[in-house]
Amino acid sequence: MAAKTPITVAYGDGIGPEIMKATLRVLEAAGAALEIETIDIGEKVYLRGISTGIEDSSWESLMRTKVFLKSPITTPFGGGYKSLNVTTRKTLGLFANVRPCVSYYPFVATRFPKMDVVIIRENEEDLYAGIEHRQTRQVYQCLKLISQPGSEKIIRYAFEYARNNKRKKVTCFVKDNIMKMTDGIFHEIFNQVATEYPEIQADSMIIDIGTARLADTPEIFDVIVTSNLYGDIISDVAAQISGSVGIGGSANIGDRCAMFEAIHGSAPTIAGQDIANPSGLLLSAISMLVHINQPAVAGKIHNAWLKTLEDGIHTADIFKANSSSKLVGTQAFADAVIERLGQVPANMPEVTYAENVNRINPTEWKLSQNFEEKKLVGVDVFLDYSSGPAEELGNKLSQTAIDSLKLVVVSNRGVKVWPNGLPETFCTDHWRCRFEAKDKEAGITNIEVMNQLASIHAAGFEFIKTENLYYFSGKPGYSLAQGQ
Repeated sequence: MAAKTPITVAYGDGIGPEIMKATLRVLEAAGAALEIETIDIGEKVYLRGISTGIEDSSWESLMRTKVFLKSPITTPFGGGYKSLNVTTRKTLGLFANVRPCVSYYPFVATRFPKMDVVIIRENEEDLYAGIEHRQTRQVYQCLKLISQPGSEKIIRYAFEYARNNKRKKVTCFVKDNIMKMTDGIFHEIFNQVATEYPEIQADSMIIDIGTARLADTPEIFDVIVTSNLYGDIISDVAAQISGSVGIGGSANIGDRCAMFEAIHGSAPTIAGQDIANPSGLLLSAISMLVHINQPAVAGKIHNAWLKTLEDGIHTADIFKANSSSKLVGTQAFADAVIERLGQVPANMPEVTYAENVNRINPTEWKLSQNFEEKKLVGVDVFLDYSSGPAEELGNKLSQTAIDSLKLVVVSNRGVKVWPNGLPETFCTDHWRCRFEAKDKEAGITNIEVMNQLASIHAAGFEFIKTENLYYFSGKPGYSLAQGQ
């Protein structure tokens, strides 16, 4: 008998316990060699006063097993509760979110019978860093953080995934026509990494038209790689147009740990009614079996699941009176899959998994090193100010400049309003005031930045944050204001 692989299981909230019970019954019947540790996460843990939704003892289990099969959870309404999904992904270093979105036409209704797209989403950075501040009475901010090594890791993973799974194309979705630095570096690294995989076609699209094309002609895509927020949105779009979000599974892959979960939520309004579709979690569990190198069991379950779809045995979310043969609940669907273990689909392609097919090992990668020269050449000072128009603010503030700096622009919500701003521009109480070195070749020091802040404070202005301005290898590492 094969040695059992330890895994950590969480039954979650809402429909979570029902679909997990169904999934584990299928795994057991198929002969998966698993040693299961169960932990509590989610709503009941939040309500015990633990803001993360997970206890320390549960982290201990995850660090032992390094494999997490997780049902969806409910995050209570109200402030102070952090997303457990984001916390788990970042804490365990699960940098790659992998979501296959496949059409099962004609057995699951869809307008796109040839759809077979894998979306690979960066999982740790971007706006999901969750760094937010209220800065004035009117303005809030959320920081978008994109790193060079984080971008290279996810992009390299996408190409490795394509190579290992005999995929032909990788498409990058970005918005670097607007966010020229954050999305720009992601796109730049994509182009660099693509040259190392000449057998794989590489192209890119702006996220808005890319999403439109995905929703209209998904068959033109193969593997899509993108940053965190874009990936979260388009993977739900892709899952829905493939037939149902209820059959969408995902894998969250890191250097040492992995988490497998359905892409849908906990659906508390239908909890306890035995009507939820367990397919999303079951497909995630199949990915888990491939990950822990039990490919034969994974293929056995996958083919039985396909045969169940073919036979028209469907849960309510995909049931169609004119094409389905039987409407079943959660547990009865699991029973139907179990009855078909050992069978293969008659119309859809049979699935086979090879050993170690997805064993991509990022710890072996030598990520690029950046040794660019860095020089401090100015500072953006953000003010909370509501005492007068932009022209008056700029004129007063320019008088605070110390000898080595000059005020070059004031902007509001990213738009230049001084000098020579337009009266039509709507302004809030949040102002970015850019001071640059008079001699950028020489640069300035942090002491000079502090002296400039002291001068601003002495003039009666309230500064709320600063951002240093740097040159990297002689080029500005900051954007201009709109209209500058």
